[in-house]
Amino acid sequence: MFDVAEIKAAIEKLPESDFVQLRKWFWEKDWQKWDRQIEVDSDAGKLDFLIEEAFDEKSKGQLKEF
Repeated sequence: MFDVAEIKAAIEKLPESDFVQLRKWFWEKDWQKWDRQIEVDSDAGKLDFLIEEAFDEKSKGQLKEF
């Protein structure tokens, strides 16, 4: 197993094309984690306040529809 310093050093040595590929992979992994967390929070009701705010704004005629 590598520690973070070793991983950073290896990344610094990557050719540009490999670095771009790694960056894209990392970005996608980060978004997957974010999506999972949103799903968990939503299932737990932690985001219900956003729905309530949207309905409140809509009832006041202040919600912009696209």
